Order: sequence, then C-alpha cells, then structure tokens
Amino acid sequence: MSNATNETVIVLDFGGQYNQLIARRVRECNVYCEILPYTVDIQKIKDINPKGIIFTGGPNSVYDESSPHYTPEIFELGIPILGICYGCQLMAYTLGGNVVSATDNSSSEYGKTVTRYNNNDILFKSVKSEGISWMSHRDYINEAPEGFSITATTDACPVAAMSCPEKKFYGVQFHPEVNHTENGKDMLRSFLYDVCECKGEWKMESFIDTTVAQLKEQIGDKGVVLGLSGGVDSSVAAALLSKAVGKQLTCVFVDQGLMRKDEGDFVEQTFIKLFDMNFVRINCQEEFLAKLKGVEEPEEKRHIIGTEFYKVFWNKIRESYGEGYFAQGTIYPDRIESGKGDAAKIKTHHNQVGIPEDIDFAGVIEPLKDLFKDEVRVVGEKLGLPHDLVWRQPFPGPGLGVRVIGEVTAEKVRILQEADAILRDEMDKCGYADKMSQFFAVLPGVKTVGVMGDARTYDELIALRAVTTDDFMTADWAKIPYEILGRVSNRIINEVEHVNRVVYDITSKPPGTVEWE
Repeated sequence: MSNATNETVIVLDFGGQYNQLIARRVRECNVYCEILPYTVDIQKIKDINPKGIIFTGGPNSVYDESSPHYTPEIFELGIPILGICYGCQLMAYTLGGNVVSATDNSSSEYGKTVTRYNNNDILFKSVKSEGISWMSHRDYINEAPEGFSITATTDACPVAAMSCPEKKFYGVQFHPEVNHTENGKDMLRSFLYDVCECKGEWKMESFIDTTVAQLKEQIGDKGVVLGLSGGVDSSVAAALLSKAVGKQLTCVFVDQGLMRKDEGDFVEQTFIKLFDMNFVRINCQEEFLAKLKGVEEPEEKRHIIGTEFYKVFWNKIRESYGEGYFAQGTIYPDRIESGKGDAAKIKTHHNQVGIPEDIDFAGVIEPLKDLFKDEVRVVGEKLGLPHDLVWRQPFPGPGLGVRVIGEVTAEKVRILQEADAILRDEMDKCGYADKMSQFFAVLPGVKTVGVMGDARTYDELIALRAVTTDDFMTADWAKIPYEILGRVSNRIINEVEHVNRVVYDITSKPPGTVEWE
C-alpha cells in the first residue's frame, strides 16, 4: 500500500539509536515520513521529492574514514535539511565548518544539559531562552560553516545549534526527539511547518479510507489468508482486510498453548463476533511442547516455536487456502529492523515470513507496513476493535515460551498462566494497570525453600516485571506500591499450586531488557 499523502519527509539514518523515534515524532505532527539508510542512492531521494530531510545521529566520528557520509549533492537539491547530533556534525563538516574530536571529557556531554537558545531562530521561536536538552556526544562543532549562524550554546559546546535560513539548513547537537529535551517536539514542528511548509496531511482517517479502497482494487474477487496471532498488528490487519473484502478473508489462528490464560478463547470470540470473515483455529499445544522438550537456550526456543508455528500454519494453508493473496501484519519498525545490517541482534524477529516455494500466492499484502505501533492502535480503535485488544501490552511472538526460563513444560506454562492472570487481575482492580507500559510474570526455573502449613516446601519462584516507558528504547521499573505487590504475592502463593516465593524485578533498561529472554 502506498501512503495516503504526497507530503513526505525523509529521515536519513546514519546509525542513530533514535531514528525510529525521530520518525514517530514527525508522524505525531501529522506529517508522513520514511526512514532511509545513508546508503540510499540520491536518485531515490530525488524521485520522492520530499518536503524536508532529517539527518539522524550516529555512533561514529565524521573524521573516521569508515563512518557513514553522504554525497554533498544532497545540499544542492533545494530541500530543507535538519541535522541532529552526528547529522549536525556531518552537515558542518561537509559544508566547510570545523568539527573537533575531544581529547578528554571536558567537551563531552551526555544526558540533560542546560542549553541557551536564540529565540530569533525559527526553530526556537516558541521556546524559552534557556532550557534542558538531551546531549549524547563526544565530538563537537567549534566553528560553523560559512553562512551559518550559531543559534544555541552550552557551557561545553560552542555550537549546540546552527542555521542557514537562506538555504533552509539547520543543525542541532542535541536530540529534540527525546522527551528529556524540553519543547523538543515544538522545535521539530517548527522545522516541519515553518521551514518545510508542510500542511499536516497524514491522518489515520485518510489512511483507512485510502487503504481500504486500495485493498478492494488489488484483491478483486480473490481470497486472502492471514496468519492471526492475536496480537495488535495482525488483529488490526485482519480488521482492515475484513472491512475491505469481508468473507473473502480467512484468518488462521494457530494456538500453540503458550498464550496468556484464556487468551485464545478471547481472540476467537472477538473476531467471530465483530467481523464478517472465515476464522480457523488450530489447537496444538502438545505438538509445540514436544518440540521444546529438553530445550533451554532462549534463541533456540524462539527458533523452534517460530519454525513449528509456520509449519502448522503452512500445512493448513496447503489443505484449503493456498490461492489468492497472503497477508501479514508487518509494521514499519519490522521492515526497518529487518535491514539493520551491522546492528547487534538482541532477539530474533518473527513478523516477516517467507512463503514456501510450493505455495503460489498471487502476492503478499501488508496493509500496515507504513505504520508505527501507536498508529496501528489508532487505526484499530477507529475500526471498532475492543479496547483490551487494541491496547494490549506487547507480547513476545514465542509467547510464554520465553517467559518460562529454561525448558518449557505444560506444568510450567500452567503455573505461569495462573500467576500472570492474578497479577493482571490485581492491577486492573486497583486501577494501576494504566500507569504501567508493560507488566507480566516470569517463571525463572528457580526452586526455593519455604514453609507452608508448618511444613517445609521446595517449590517454584515467580518473578514479577513491570516497567514504565514512552518508547520502549529505555524503560524504568514501575514503582508499584508495596501493599499492591503484597496482595499479588499473597494471592499467587495461596492460589497457584507449586509456588512458594514471589520476587519483584527492579532492573531498568538498560542495562536489562524489558523481557527476560
């Protein structure tokens, strides 16, 4: 599907950790944007003809021969450019300014930094003359290129921002896209609306109408089959397709028995009740557990679960549905992460799948491929999906298979399902669920000694995990009141057989991850 607007901003990725966050902030201003790698040919940029270009940050030094650069021709296109952090340094370096590699830590800045702004500059017209920005750099610009004015400074950084309004070139050493930068979104909005002259045409209503029309035209009278996981992405994709083609859609739901308690029934009832489609459920916990017997390593578990899932799925497709189109709930971050190149692999991705050679579909449909997760949720709400489904917390593709640490067995899954259900029930009762971004139970595979009914026990430990975050790039552990944690612990120990101890994980991200595996 193509985007519903011709108004596009390009985020040119130089390896920065916040590239997706920049794009999300642009989308939040109702401006469509795409993330392209720094290796993209300039002809593609010319073909897109964007309203503006944003250079991201990056971990490298502009003086390093192996660091990412881009052809100076990009500055001759007449397109407004905003450079952020490394992107700002690259702009300065390319256009004749001077970038200095710090020899000690005196010029380095990391974290919240007091920054002084020139309010005559268009980026800073609506912010206070002094505020907090988020810095993360060692190299710095000590001399702006000819034609540029210095528009912000800090105690350690002589060029915290610079601009050349005549050519519509702007650079900031800090990160306006992160929440730690006060009024950062206002700065980005000024670049988009005042410099790039965007109109803000990117809205979910227009996306739905345009996408449904495109789906009807593309699919015609053919069938569509979608692998429905019960997660937000595949569910919203199913709702969009159902709106477009109704009974021509078949959703195949593989219930591998590793979902949360009663979740498979909830998914089935939701889609049968709300949508005009064919719904096929396959219950196969025993098959999955047999494949996982004796396996403890998390990546191996992920691989086995993913492989078995698609084996079951494709076998079902071969039986009855191997014609027409194949649809999947791929979203924009899936496409970006799948092509990261040198980036470290933290976890295996499962959202984009290959089609077996013996199944000859007419094509692949990815109706959400241009959307971020928060945009997907908005679409889901507008399509009438239940709040509990649209706003369900992130859930790993391998399900509880990666929240059971070590070997996965039916008994361990049962214990974890029961403990997790109690946690969710208590969070809902006290109204605390909405204050957390994600919370769940983990079965670490650790047995501890306890005393229950004056008798010694040697049973399982349950770990509780809860975090707060705006973007899941960083996360802090949730400060749940002790009395609530006490109720959860008491209920789990008393109601879940073979659990005698509950602990609470107070690790932030980094150094930890949100999930345990």
